[in-house]
Parts: sequence; structure tokens; C-alpha cells
Amino acid sequence: MENQIVSNLNHPGTLEKLYRENKAAFTRVFKQLYPTIQENPTAQVWYERLNYSEEGINWGTRKDFIFISVAVFLAGLIAKIPDLTGLEPDYFYQRNIAFVVFPFLSAYFAWKQQLTLVRMLPVVIVFLLSAVYINLLPVNLSSDTLILACIHLPLFLWSLLGYTFTGCSFQEVAKRLDFLRFNGDLAVMGAVIVIAGILFTGISFNLFQLIGLDIEQFYAHYVVIWGGAAIPIVATFIVRTNPQLVSKVSPVIALVFTPLVLVFLIIYLIAMAYTGKDPYNDREFLLIFNVLLIGVMAIILFSVAEAPKEGGRRATPLVLLLLAVVTILVNGIALSAIVFRISEWGITPNRLAVLGGNVLILTNLLIVAYKLYRTIIRQGDLAQVENSIARFLPVYVLWSGIVAFLFPLLFGFR
Repeated sequence: MENQIVSNLNHPGTLEKLYRENKAAFTRVFKQLYPTIQENPTAQVWYERLNYSEEGINWGTRKDFIFISVAVFLAGLIAKIPDLTGLEPDYFYQRNIAFVVFPFLSAYFAWKQQLTLVRMLPVVIVFLLSAVYINLLPVNLSSDTLILACIHLPLFLWSLLGYTFTGCSFQEVAKRLDFLRFNGDLAVMGAVIVIAGILFTGISFNLFQLIGLDIEQFYAHYVVIWGGAAIPIVATFIVRTNPQLVSKVSPVIALVFTPLVLVFLIIYLIAMAYTGKDPYNDREFLLIFNVLLIGVMAIILFSVAEAPKEGGRRATPLVLLLLAVVTILVNGIALSAIVFRISEWGITPNRLAVLGGNVLILTNLLIVAYKLYRTIIRQGDLAQVENSIARFLPVYVLWSGIVAFLFPLLFGFR
């Protein structure tokens, strides 16, 4: 190894090959040799590379701590409104759960990017008007348009978070992609915190039970509510200040789960045909089918955003293309089922919302599948696929706004 390193100092490709074949031996021998070869520029580069150490966890500044603490407190205070006012929790959270999360995440990115109040004023106004609007909708538990508004409003408010994340320049495709990647990293970090919280809760309950104290009520009303409100804020802070913690985890998750989802989807379609279950005459099954479709579509978007940009590039687009094709088949079944139900029983708010959502997803899937096909044929990278996804995001936002704000008016709040 010693002779090979010395004789190939002017051949970087060979040195890289030696390093990859046996990293431990290469590192040990090189460090022993370095005093004798330190005048060589290549040796200097390798020395810095082998002695580079990742920075430790960044816990932020005092200002960060104050901002996060205030944001968590206010988010928890909003989440506590049912307890403080006597409102029915189901009524409050159905309409307002998004306001526990998105305004404070938007405020965090506005603060970190030092966005002026003038630039953020439209965002603040939309948040306030949205809160007033959703809470003024008539109380009718059987209202389809109310349920649709409560489902689609968080997606619309999510776009405001994206607008703030991009520095109020959502038209830049690259920044939209960064926002998608941030959401993937946030999901991973949030899941880690949730798992840790569950373990902490279980240990806490058992320890206090051992000394005869029941903390369940206190825990549910304070720790769970404030802790739940804190999770997205704290996870965002960790992801943005320590990107190295999840930058390598998210692509691995995407790489592992994409083929698993593909296999699961194929098996599920075969099982559906075998059991004779169909979404044409079973309303509940159609709803579940559409939830499955939305979930798989989200996985495709996440996988494309997190796909490795180098190494294994042929395999990743191929698996994604197969998953997109199978998902198009699933979408076709769901779309034909909703068209059948509309032709048989007429238009309702739910059917129209599902029809519009299915058409958008199908259109997006066809574009993604075409771009993936071209990527494979031309042996390119996934940049075109990513751009097509980023450019389609405003269409989803527009549809969510239509369903959330116009459907209740168009259908008379029924």
C-alpha cells in the first residue's frame, strides 16, 4: 500500500481506487507517509480530506432559543384553546389544526431570512382571513363542503409556508424543489421525535405508577398538547441548523421504500381483483382507494426529490417509472369509479372534489412518467422530472383553494 500511494501521487484516479478498496488501510498508511510527502499538492488535498471531521450538532444561538421557545408557547396556547374556552375539541381541531403549525413555521423562515413586514404582509393577511373564514362556516356536522374545506385548507396554507420558505419567490423552480426536500427531511425528523416522545411517555407513566401517582390527565392536557405543537417547530429548527443529520437518511428511505411500495401496489391490485372488491359500488372503498392513491403520489414526489444524483442513476428512474405506471393504473380505476358514480347518482361536492383531484394527479403522473421515460432513454439525470413536479405544485394549490373557499359557496354550504 505504501509504495502504491507514493508511486500514484500524480494519478488521482488510482489513489481514489486504492482508497475505496480499503479505506482503513489507506488512511493509516497515508497518515504515516504524510510527513515525507507533504510538499505534494495531491498529498495535501488527501490529508485535508482524511482529517476532516464533521461539525458537532449546532444548537443555535440564544436568539434562536428565544424565538423557538416563544413559537412553541404560542402554538401550544392555540392548541389549548378548547381547554381554555370550553369549545368542543373536535369542532376546534377540525377547523384550526393547520393554524397550530403553519403560521409559526412561516414566521420562523421569515425571521431567518430577515423578510420585511411589507413582503410578509400578504401572507399574514391570508392566514388571518383563512382563520376567520373557516371558523365562520356554518356548524353542520353533515355538511360535505365543510369537511372538504377543512381537508383542503391545510394544503392551501402549506403553500403559504412554501412561499415564505422560498423568500417570497415561489416562482423559482429550484426553491420549490428545496421546499419539497425540506418537507421530506421534516417528516423524517418529526417521526424520530414522535418515536422518542412515545418512549418517554411510556417510561414516565410506568415510573409514576410505581410510586402511586396517576399523571395521565396532567400529561394529556399539558405535555401532549404542548409537545405535539412543538414537534414541527423543533423538527424544523433541527433540520435547518443541522442538515447533516437527515441529509443522508431521507434518500435512503426513498431508495428503500420506493420499490417496496411498488411491490405492495402490484400485490394489492392482484388481491383486489381476486376478492372481487371494487370502488364502483362501495363508497367507503373508493375513499380508501383515493387515500392510497394520494399516499403513493406523495411517495413518488418525495422519491424524485430525494433520489441520488449520482450513482445508481439508471435503477432509480426505472423503479420510479414502474411505480408511476402502476399508480396511473390505480388512478385510472379511481377516476373511472368516480365518473361512474357521478353518471349514476349525479354531482355532489365530494364527487366533484374527488374528480378534480384525480384528474390533477393523473395529469401530473402522466407528465412525470413521460419525463422519467425520457430520462431513461437519453441516460440523463432527474432534473427534468424534478422541474416538472415543481412546476405542477401551483396547480394543486389552486385546486385546494377552490375547494376550500368556493365549494361551500357554490353548493350552499351543504
